[in-house]
Amino acid sequence: MATISSSVVASAVKQSIQKQSWIQSSSSPTASLLTTSTSLSFLRKTVALATPPVRVAAGGGSSVLRGGGGGVLRSTVPNKSQSIVDSSADDLLNFICEGPLIPRLGYTVDEVSSDIDQWLQCGFHLCRLFDMSQLNLSIAQKARIYHYYIPVFFWCQDQIRNHRSQFRDGDDIPPCVIGISAPQGCGKTTLVFALDYLFRRTGRSSATLSIDDFYLKAEEQATMRKQNPGNALLEFRGNAGSHDLQLSIDTLSKLTKLKNGTKMALPRYDKSAYKGRGDRADPSTWPVVEGPLMVILFEGWMLGFKPLPIEVVKAVDPQLAVINKNLETYYDAWDRFVDSWLIIKIKDPSCVYQWRLEAELAMRADGKPGMTDEEVVDFVSRYLPAYKAYLPVLYNEGPKGADCKNHLLVVGIDEKRNPIS
Repeated sequence: MATISSSVVASAVKQSIQKQSWIQSSSSPTASLLTTSTSLSFLRKTVALATPPVRVAAGGGSSVLRGGGGGVLRSTVPNKSQSIVDSSADDLLNFICEGPLIPRLGYTVDEVSSDIDQWLQCGFHLCRLFDMSQLNLSIAQKARIYHYYIPVFFWCQDQIRNHRSQFRDGDDIPPCVIGISAPQGCGKTTLVFALDYLFRRTGRSSATLSIDDFYLKAEEQATMRKQNPGNALLEFRGNAGSHDLQLSIDTLSKLTKLKNGTKMALPRYDKSAYKGRGDRADPSTWPVVEGPLMVILFEGWMLGFKPLPIEVVKAVDPQLAVINKNLETYYDAWDRFVDSWLIIKIKDPSCVYQWRLEAELAMRADGKPGMTDEEVVDFVSRYLPAYKAYLPVLYNEGPKGADCKNHLLVVGIDEKRNPIS
């Protein structure tokens, strides 16, 4: 009996991926439907067709061609090739079900199995986005995609469906605002990038915002420093008090009411300006979105922080007293717009030092000015008091006004940014 080498199977899978890529390039609704419903079945057929022709006995001393896509009548080769692909699919199914978020989200093995085409399709999209080989993913890459990004994306989809179900047919349905609270450097920007891409690839209009987009302009930060002499936590951007809250309110209010065909420019912040100290980007560079939107991803390192008793914050750092007072106005500017919450939980805030350093190194590698290692240490040290004071409460109680039972997902990650709970 002929055997099928791993290179043949790999070639077949490549053809399947190329076929998916061709389908995705079409704007036809039918083409979109094909990629959603036939990715795995097409992969299996492609493997069978990619099997080279093999001469086998046909009885009476004659032989016929089997396999190779040429009029297969009877052959054991497709059965063996399918068993190989089925084995690979089973391996992926098992890997997905080993992910820490699967039981958290209430998914069963049967549910994941029935939706395996959707998992494969999302994995294909993300591999294209991050320029990774779908055939040669490392364990770390596989975990990031199938244990983290895709489960969170499916959770977001559920939140959007629940949000839209509250309205009647014909209503102007506002977008579902998903707040993502995560410490600096833990990968929230990349996560949002991946989620936004998946939303757009699956036909959902989306927009992204960061609390960083609302930092005060450079000259306004200078004024803030003068108004708070001696307070290291307000010497530079970052903590509560360094944001333009009116810009936040105006932007979120307008964005959640964006009508069909209406366009809007979203503010952006240039962290590389002034040697890494930052400034608001020129409005001519702001991205433009068009309504109506289905989802808004709103992320930030201190999103969801809420004021605490003054004695609690002073025990962490006396300089937090003014920060705590400033937080009283942040709920109306940010949190009240959020419908669902995703909180990325870390064990030790000291990880932020290393993560921030990695971000600055990447910025320098891209030819952008960034902070030196010493400046990174100084910069992050101004955030740590807030982390120590507010993160435990955020993790234990959730944000103010959040429906912790139905609209809150807390994902614990390790120092390598992989989900662990």
